[in-house]
Amino acid sequence: MSASVSVSRLADSCWRAAAYCLHPTVIALSFLPVLLMGALAWFLALYFWVPALDAVQTTLGSWQLVKVMESWLGSAGLSNVRTMLSQLIVMVIATPVIVIGSLLLVAAMMAPWMLKLVAKRRFPTLEQLRGGSILGGVVGALWVTLLAVFALIITIPLWLIPPLVLVLPPLIWGWLTFRVMSYDVLADHASREERREIIKAHRFPLIAMGVLTGYVSALPSMIWGFGLALIWAPYVVLMAIWTYTLVFAFSALWFSHYLLSALADLRESRARDEAVGTPVNANDALGHGPE
Repeated sequence: MSASVSVSRLADSCWRAAAYCLHPTVIALSFLPVLLMGALAWFLALYFWVPALDAVQTTLGSWQLVKVMESWLGSAGLSNVRTMLSQLIVMVIATPVIVIGSLLLVAAMMAPWMLKLVAKRRFPTLEQLRGGSILGGVVGALWVTLLAVFALIITIPLWLIPPLVLVLPPLIWGWLTFRVMSYDVLADHASREERREIIKAHRFPLIAMGVLTGYVSALPSMIWGFGLALIWAPYVVLMAIWTYTLVFAFSALWFSHYLLSALADLRESRARDEAVGTPVNANDALGHGPE
């Protein structure tokens, strides 16, 4: 696959995904993950918020650097430094849970409907070979989620290095998005061989899409750097969940447009080359899918 075709397909599928985000069905569906994830966040906060704050404050109280900071800021008229710092740490730790939960809810509740919308409007004649299954998608999603959580946990110490905190979490979330969305989009329409061939041939553009989504999804997390956000934390969390939902909904649409286009091109190229007796693989399937 040539670089120009890859960039062209990326741009084409990107603007189409952005346009589809304004569809009334997509907007209505986006509230379902928000309600579920918001209820889960409320439940976790109800039972674990105070114990988590107490544990973090106890840990911070044993750090000499925090004591010095409290003394210095206290002399400047700023109190409750340890409390605010504890709240910030708890919210930073909770953010990956919210992000991963939002992604999985979008994949489970929104992606199938949006995929049907894209297939019906752009690829109505694309045959469904059903090379994947719901069970395969669930098992695969759980497996890669565990790997992503493990990667997040072991890299937490590196987040204290300023440049790495802006690199590692988005990369991990992007990889998770790439793995989950690629399977879900192709599960119904592609055969197992087609799915593996397309993902292998388009691996780098797909990873780039996932990583870009990871960086965009990291933007709401930056609000915890402002003290005012901690005061309005319950409302800010709901807004952040809705933002994550919209970002991952856009990602699902982006992957749907890109992968169904690649699948349509692959089949067209195979049919054309079979007519002349020339084998074809996904790397040779250039051009764009049907409108």
